[in-house]
Amino acid sequence: MSVQTALSPAKALAFLKFVDASPTPFHAVHTAISQLNQAGFKPISARADLHSAFKSGAIVPGGKYYQTRNQSSLLAFVVPRKLTERTGFSVVAGHTDSPCLKIRPVSKKEKAGYVMVNTETYGGGAWPSWFDRDLGLAGRVILKGGADQYVTKLIHIERPILRIPTLAIHLDRSINDAFKFNKETEFQPVLGLVNKQLNSPATAPEAEAKETPTEGSAATETSASPTFASKHHSLLMQAVAQELDVKVDDIFDFELSLFDTQKATIGGINGEFIHAARFCAVDGLIESVGKEELTASSDDQEHFRTIVLFDNEEVGSVSYQGAESDLLPSFMKQMTSIKDFIPANYGQVLRNSFLISCDMAHAVNPLYEGKYQDQHKPQLNGGVVIKMNANQRYTSNPATTFALRRLAEMSSIPIQEFEVRNDSSCGSTIGPALSVKGFRTVDIGIPQLSMHSIRETCGTKASDPEYLIELFKTFFKHFSQVDAQLQLD
Repeated sequence: MSVQTALSPAKALAFLKFVDASPTPFHAVHTAISQLNQAGFKPISARADLHSAFKSGAIVPGGKYYQTRNQSSLLAFVVPRKLTERTGFSVVAGHTDSPCLKIRPVSKKEKAGYVMVNTETYGGGAWPSWFDRDLGLAGRVILKGGADQYVTKLIHIERPILRIPTLAIHLDRSINDAFKFNKETEFQPVLGLVNKQLNSPATAPEAEAKETPTEGSAATETSASPTFASKHHSLLMQAVAQELDVKVDDIFDFELSLFDTQKATIGGINGEFIHAARFCAVDGLIESVGKEELTASSDDQEHFRTIVLFDNEEVGSVSYQGAESDLLPSFMKQMTSIKDFIPANYGQVLRNSFLISCDMAHAVNPLYEGKYQDQHKPQLNGGVVIKMNANQRYTSNPATTFALRRLAEMSSIPIQEFEVRNDSSCGSTIGPALSVKGFRTVDIGIPQLSMHSIRETCGTKASDPEYLIELFKTFFKHFSQVDAQLQLD
């Protein structure tokens, strides 16, 4: 037996597999759907009328379902077998995106004999960590599928076709003093070398000449828009086409992101760390909903077990598929509009509901211990972290953390606290965006090092991911019981 296998809990290894398969939000949702299908969940179209679906028997008490939005957000739910005036939604919410570099709409660029790719920064990344890394390309491609028909395909180029090189220290002796760079001019990836014989154009030379007239010519004011292929280097277009086994001319559009090709792994002398390009609670959320069929003996029969995973958290959640959208409220409103199904109105159901906003949390870094508040220093492998902030960057308060702490006690899960120093800035989550919609909300996470770096670290020896899964299982099974223990009105 290998050292890694001996020291790695099963949940941690499952975590690695999920992360490696999910370099973009599209892939995270796709991987999650595969797991949901295996767990017996059935798809419901995002455009479906849930009232009609219930009437037709497509949705039934005890059933498990999911729907997606933009292929990058996901909502899954389990319908309770009995519904009363105390019915609500037990929701665990997370997000699928992470800071990265995205290919610009026009990316074609050559410089000093190199084939470059114009990219745009997405989110608040720790960008110095992206230099000198082996970068692949992944995302969603829209293809011509037939006469006036188009389809989408996911692409995952795992080989390192891109790289952002640093400047040699011999040419800048101050680089170790303060690594500063211009994100527009000094932070663009190299795709390859310019070689006119090897780099054949994606379109015929005469066609490309017609599509890109010289500046100042009369054709610039009358010619049609350039083709999609002409906006990107032929090498890039060929790489995408070859990966999908299609023709370059079949590519109508794409949304592509760069990612670190290094696989997630177990690290540390005793196998106590997980090192990965990104972390996502999707795997834990799905397992916590439950692979077992709900039965009359299940503890919490009045609440909908619900998970919702949003895109675009890293840039403020203001999008059709983000936490500021109507994805969750519209779903709940449709379900509560079925009067012969739920004997309570939407407002009443919302007041009965509870939402756990799950993200990552800051583990204390031994190299920068002074950056942490003295009494709020979460440890890797130390348990789930409750995130607090008096200025409401996080939504936790004593009324919502009460439920979380009681659930943790019931499942024997250690709890840690995190707050930033008064002289430090504070990040945020999807929690505030959801709490203003009427949800009682608590913010939690797994502690990690190097947040927003291209290579992050969380714990595995005590299995922080497994702690999270067990907490969610307890939440879905016993929330109604815990909720009745605290009287606020």
